[in-house]
Amino acid sequence: METHFTARKFRAHKDVKDQALAAVQRLDKYYDGIVRCDIILSYERKTNSVKTAEINIHVHGATLSATDSSEEFMKSIDLAVVKLERQLAKYKTKLRTKKKGTLRLVKEGSRTSSDTGDDE
Repeated sequence: METHFTARKFRAHKDVKDQALAAVQRLDKYYDGIVRCDIILSYERKTNSVKTAEINIHVHGATLSATDSSEEFMKSIDLAVVKLERQLAKYKTKLRTKKKGTLRLVKEGSRTSSDTGDDE
């Protein structure tokens, strides 16, 4: 998985960057088809600011996004990752149901063609 890290209007501390990258790497256990991940950290004001973490994940055929704000970057990152875990689980179940539907159609199609061949 390719990971891009961006800190808007400031330089992120090494601990924050390491924790963000580690949190995103944990998402691989939910779905291994993640192509790219973008982590964007920003804040509103210099003092007493709300810190925002935005994480965008690009998978085959879709982009999943989560944004969360709190008083600390680490907390915002963890909350955004929890949202992405739920989104990945939902995306994965949608893929499974679509594949089951096409598999059923293929099986039914082969049965009907073999049934019509026997009648001749």
